[in-house]
Amino acid sequence: MTGTGDRALHIHSPAGLPFIDVRRQFDAPVSAVFRAHAEPELVARWLGPAGYEMSVEEYDFRSGGRYRYVHRDPGGAEYAFHGVFHTVRTDELAVQTFEYEGFPDVVSIEFLTFVDLGDRCRLEGHSVYPTMEARDSMAASGMEKGMREGYERLDDLLG
Repeated sequence: MTGTGDRALHIHSPAGLPFIDVRRQFDAPVSAVFRAHAEPELVARWLGPAGYEMSVEEYDFRSGGRYRYVHRDPGGAEYAFHGVFHTVRTDELAVQTFEYEGFPDVVSIEFLTFVDLGDRCRLEGHSVYPTMEARDSMAASGMEKGMREGYERLDDLLG
C-alpha cells in the first residue's frame, strides 16, 4: 500500500495465484474518472511513471476497440503496450487485454471497475496473468511506482 488515507494505492498479489488486484479512490465523481480513462488526450497526461513521455498511437475506448501507446523514459528508451478493449460500459467497467511488447506473447486480461461513491470514485482492478512467472515479473517491473505516480497525476488532472 502506498499513499495516505482513502487515496492510498492498495496492491495485492495473492500467494500461489496468477492475479494482481489493485484499489484506489479518487476525490472526483465516477464520470470524471471514467472520462480520464476514455479520452486518449487525457490518458496521455496521467498514465505511467513520472518523467516519461507518452505517445498514443491508437486508442479506441469502446467494446471491440484497440489501443497502442509508447512510454519514453528520460534516457530515450521506449516501452510499448497494446491490447483490445473487450467490454466497455460507461462509468462502470472496462475489460481489456494488456501486452508489453518487450515480452511478446505474455498477455494479461484486466478488469477495471469504476465504483460510484457519490462525489468520489473507487477504482478496482483485477489482472489475470497466464503464469505465476508472468505475474511475478509484472509485480517486480516497477508497476507499483508507475501506478502510484500516474494516479497522483490523475488526482491533479481531476482536481
